[in-house]
Amino acid sequence: MFGIHDLPLFIISGLLLNIMPGPDSLLIMTRSATQGWRAGVAASLGIGAGTMVHICAAALGLSAVLATSATAFTVVKLVGAAYILYMAVGLLRSRKGDGKSVAPALPALPYRKIFAQGFLTNVLNPKVALFFLAFVPQFIHADAPNKALAFILLGCIFNFNGMLWCCGLALSTAKASERIKLNPSVSLWLNRVTGSLFVWLGVKLALSKQ
Repeated sequence: MFGIHDLPLFIISGLLLNIMPGPDSLLIMTRSATQGWRAGVAASLGIGAGTMVHICAAALGLSAVLATSATAFTVVKLVGAAYILYMAVGLLRSRKGDGKSVAPALPALPYRKIFAQGFLTNVLNPKVALFFLAFVPQFIHADAPNKALAFILLGCIFNFNGMLWCCGLALSTAKASERIKLNPSVSLWLNRVTGSLFVWLGVKLALSKQ
């Protein structure tokens, strides 16, 4: 159909790739643990929206610009790294509560801002665009009548499966945090560790090569 082949293999590979930890997963888990499952789902929706931008860009050939232009790749890479480091600073600057409640040390954000965080974290990572450009075409026949349509269809399947995983991660993290009943000290430690991981991911992205 549409020149697509080995669809079951594509689905399984996509699920395994979505499970791999990264800045998206860290953002979902942090927001779910400190603000509830709805915040985690809001981050997941933002990530899914960012993924759709990459899918459409790759289908239209825009991602090829990132693959061939060192300047374009560097600009997007540095902007994305700067944003990840910006979020890391916010996590590292979180403070302990008064000790009388279990309110999270990470300030609560409106869902629209959490959505925007997920969107920008994903869409400003040029390696996501290059991933789609390298991975998806392997499952499209060379003589497919409409390669762009096949690419978008496979991208939507990948994104749908990814959204299921992300929402499941948000729910499970929120449920786990409810059972553990994080106190301010543990919540502060979680924010600091996550912030440190975001620093590492931001530096890693900044130093990545085309």
